[in-house]
Amino acid sequence: MDQTPIADMKFETALAELEDIVASMEGGKLELEASIAAYKRGMELMKHCQNQLADAEAQIRVLENGQFKDVDRSTLEAQ
Repeated sequence: MDQTPIADMKFETALAELEDIVASMEGGKLELEASIAAYKRGMELMKHCQNQLADAEAQIRVLENGQFKDVDRSTLEAQ
């Protein structure tokens, strides 16, 4: 299991590690202590991924007339 600081991870890296953890836990071959450590790391990775997704969503929303509205891709591509 990678011990890279989660805060420094890109979304894709964190998601890949999370998928690896899930696969190893589903395999049922981890000892109890390793399972607990993997679970904790997995939860931290999941929170990190959720936060990064929320940040990305916030970046593609624009406040318009007091309501959030998705950004039109054609507007972004024209810039």
